[in-house]
Amino acid sequence: MQSPVFLITPPFTQLNTPYPATAYLKGFLNTKNIPAVQADLGIEVTLAIFCKAGLTDLFNEIAARDQQYEPNITRILSMQADYIRTIDEVIAFLQGKRDTLARRICSRNFLPEAARFAQAEDLKWAFGNMGIQDKAKFLATMYLEDLSDLIKETIDPHFGFSRYAESLGRSANSFDELYTALGQPHTYIDKILLRILQQKMESIRPSMLAISVPFPGNLYTSLRCGQWVKQNHPDVKVVMGGGFANTELRSLSDPRVFECYDFITLDDGEAPIEILWEYIHGKRSQDELKRTFTLDGKKVAYINNSACSDYKQGQVGTPDYSDLLLDQYISAIEVANPMHSLWSDGRWNKLTMAHGCYWGKCTFCDISLDYIKNYEPVTASLLVDRMEEMIAQTGQNGFHFVDEAAPPSLMRSLAIEIIRRGLIVSWWTNVRFEKSFSRDLCLLLQASGCIAVSGGLEVASDRLLKLIDKGITVDQVAKVCRNFTDSGILVHAYLMYGFPAQTEQETIDSLEMVRQLFETGVLQSAFWHLFTMTAHSPVGMDPKQFQVRKQTDALGTFANNDIHHLDPTGADHETFGFGLKKALLNYMHGNCLDFPLNKWFEFKVPRTTVAPDEIRKAIEEPEMNSSPNSKMIWLGHMPATEIIRKSKKGASWEVMSLSFQTIKGNFSISVEPAKGEWLLHILPQLHFSQPQQMTLANIKADYEKAGLDDFELFWDNKPVNGLYKAGLLRV
Repeated sequence: MQSPVFLITPPFTQLNTPYPATAYLKGFLNTKNIPAVQADLGIEVTLAIFCKAGLTDLFNEIAARDQQYEPNITRILSMQADYIRTIDEVIAFLQGKRDTLARRICSRNFLPEAARFAQAEDLKWAFGNMGIQDKAKFLATMYLEDLSDLIKETIDPHFGFSRYAESLGRSANSFDELYTALGQPHTYIDKILLRILQQKMESIRPSMLAISVPFPGNLYTSLRCGQWVKQNHPDVKVVMGGGFANTELRSLSDPRVFECYDFITLDDGEAPIEILWEYIHGKRSQDELKRTFTLDGKKVAYINNSACSDYKQGQVGTPDYSDLLLDQYISAIEVANPMHSLWSDGRWNKLTMAHGCYWGKCTFCDISLDYIKNYEPVTASLLVDRMEEMIAQTGQNGFHFVDEAAPPSLMRSLAIEIIRRGLIVSWWTNVRFEKSFSRDLCLLLQASGCIAVSGGLEVASDRLLKLIDKGITVDQVAKVCRNFTDSGILVHAYLMYGFPAQTEQETIDSLEMVRQLFETGVLQSAFWHLFTMTAHSPVGMDPKQFQVRKQTDALGTFANNDIHHLDPTGADHETFGFGLKKALLNYMHGNCLDFPLNKWFEFKVPRTTVAPDEIRKAIEEPEMNSSPNSKMIWLGHMPATEIIRKSKKGASWEVMSLSFQTIKGNFSISVEPAKGEWLLHILPQLHFSQPQQMTLANIKADYEKAGLDDFELFWDNKPVNGLYKAGLLRV
């Protein structure tokens, strides 16, 4: 048997679920009969540190250094016996193996508490609706964060649960700082990482080590892994790829990087890694490599065999999660907000509905790169096939679709396919807040198991949204958020401040819009990001058009995506960051929504010019959808019927009562008997089990064929237009 490809994710990405890149690649390699083994070294290193033996070693290491520390660290050190005694049980609880421990944790008499617990003083308001298990997860997370602070202050200043040495990798135009760090003796964390890597290399015996580096916070550890393998297993070829390379290393020229890697690939990894495998095994020449950096003598060479095409999304196989420690991931709750917790709580299978972005116009985004510009959706039937395969393999029925922006039409088809197959799943994804997300489409998505969406509102200013070319308005976002929220789907918004030419007034007005979105209850969670100019975005490629200028035009020899820039026409953006984030944290917890905006800032800011009822007025506008091409789908049960005779002022007539049983109760309407009989005739034809949905025009034709009159008057008014409550949806 051939020696396998060893696919790894180096520390650290997230603790609750594996980053999907290696599972995607392993699924593809399965289709080519190329043996592959994968490991998430992030969770394995975490579990090696945060266990009884690991903490014992950690405290011994700190004691051996014999240094003085500030009071919080001294307090943790004084309670080391309590941490060592409780750590295994806490980890087991966060892995879902000790549910009964929740009450002891919530008693506040079980876990040692240090500085992080200052934010846990009043949790009744936060977890009254979320429950005791979530409250215990939050407290256990604070316990781990205290230990993380201990490691940072005593052992390794670069430590972090979801990123490691991120500052070394972020905006690293030069490789000098990283190269210096790689020349230093192994850190405490390095030693644990490399010990685990050594054990795996000896047992797997791969011919190729493929390292996925999605973020700057994985870069340093990936280099350490590659450096160690090249020094200790020089016959094994080391290849690096992933999001960091795809965005940051497109103009790489520093040969020192190849002391740690043999190859670096760009963009979709399937074809490049297959060709590398064939090259390593003597089946290809070097000039046939695809989108790959390597050394040619002492210089960095980029080889791209354009004759080799990439694989279509239908050809790449189902992500394969075998080899990963799926029952050992840790669910954490860092913020007491149900939507915000999805990123760190729960094990999610990762899938993609569509490669790239169907919009592909936002001026701050890297729309010139393949992962954005090459849009290719997958069919709903294939997606649900893959979901069923992954449920069978992992035992998990939660899915996070990691799209740039999931297409509404495909989400609709996916929802219908899930419902047709009777599949019980929970899923969430990223969207554009576009008007396609009507009330009825949101109800359909919820019925299929959609629990949450996240999307980019960016700057809540219509002028800047137009400059961004977002294709949305603030009022439209408010209406879409209303539709999702009313259907029971949580909503998270990505927010941006510091876009070129953004004024102080627009920053404050944007905050007011966000405040009103929370006040009206249509937004549950959000996060502010400071705008960063990137080399592959329209702003970075043509800064003059956006009234900014680059601080330097010279390319570095290493990472060249983030561009330092000056915004002479805008505000001093960075000064607003703390106030914006403090306000948002309170809004997410339902606090201080009546707080004057100027109170969030330590400097004078302008008064908002946004009307106090701007968002409320937008969400109260009725939704209009009368397109004859709209499709109708029936999710409900057939009603019980009864003919009732009514009389008034000597006149009498008959009505048909249709009584629908729904999950929440009973819903009834009364109509003329002939029209009631027609409804009983048409509803089965609209049932979700039908292979095709009828359009509104088809339904109108059928209605008129039955000799009935005034279709619009009947269909678009009470009581029939309330049938969405029983499951009749226009999608």
